[in-house]
Amino acid sequence: MIRSLYTAVRAEGAPAPFDTLHLKVFYPAAPTGGAAERMTGVLPADLARGRMPVVIFFNGINIGAESYAWLAIALARQGIVVVLFNWVGETLPGVIGLTNGLDLTRVTPQTYGSAPTAPAIAPMLDELERLDRSGPLQGGLALDRVVLGGHSAGGTVALHNANPRYFPHVVAGFSYAGHTMAATMLGFAPGTVLACASDLPLLLMGGGRDGVIAASGARYGQAGDPVAPVRRTFDEGIAGARGDRHLVIWRGANHFTLAHPLDETAGRSFLDWPPEGDESAMRARMAEVIGAFILSAACGDAAASARLRALSNDASVEWRTK
Repeated sequence: MIRSLYTAVRAEGAPAPFDTLHLKVFYPAAPTGGAAERMTGVLPADLARGRMPVVIFFNGINIGAESYAWLAIALARQGIVVVLFNWVGETLPGVIGLTNGLDLTRVTPQTYGSAPTAPAIAPMLDELERLDRSGPLQGGLALDRVVLGGHSAGGTVALHNANPRYFPHVVAGFSYAGHTMAATMLGFAPGTVLACASDLPLLLMGGGRDGVIAASGARYGQAGDPVAPVRRTFDEGIAGARGDRHLVIWRGANHFTLAHPLDETAGRSFLDWPPEGDESAMRARMAEVIGAFILSAACGDAAASARLRALSNDASVEWRTK
């Protein structure tokens, strides 16, 4: 059985009332049938699984956590605890919306690489420590095996911050429709690709029908292309050849294939291209790939590593590993 619980953290330095993140934590539960469970709906974690790896997932701009609940549930079924959050705050200077917490002052030629670009990660990690000490998740979280993931700009946040120099217990990162090409408005030269950590497993995913990335090329001083920024991040932003960094492009997927159901009244979904193929099947395969990657990277699970290799033999995707 998969259950969730709610909590909240404060974002230090953010102005009220835009200083609170509302978290929803998904986990495998093991009901005991007790009266308290029936009255409160609070069920304990399935501790028979041992301590479980934890994903902190960053949303795309103006995309609510509800659009990623399907993925959180699918990962929880694989024994992975997943944190989603909603945070109403500045998405750009003077613009209020659902933010993933990217601090643009930390993404400049002078500042990038010196500190996390998402200061709210630290209070979320602190809250996870509290949840592991008491309550339904007590003793169930492997807080030395944290994975950062995200979609769109949230994927960029994950790639920026999956770095043991910032967070020693973060062991891997993944993104869908995220990349590290740098905006010229922040002072970078056209075509700049920012470096990811070179010493962690990474999974970069994208869609061949990504109309949002294609429409955003001018931000980076580049021609529009649906997958070039993701490919360039893999090729230029990730150094070395460890054998555990993967590029996966679903040829028929678009920018918002991962977000379901999608609230089309917010965000930039009007820029996207129509998908080609069965998006439900694509999402199911994405959940398999992400789950196998996490269990392989965070837990050293040999069976998960074998599944990941098998999943790479899929004619519907472009898959590269280095």
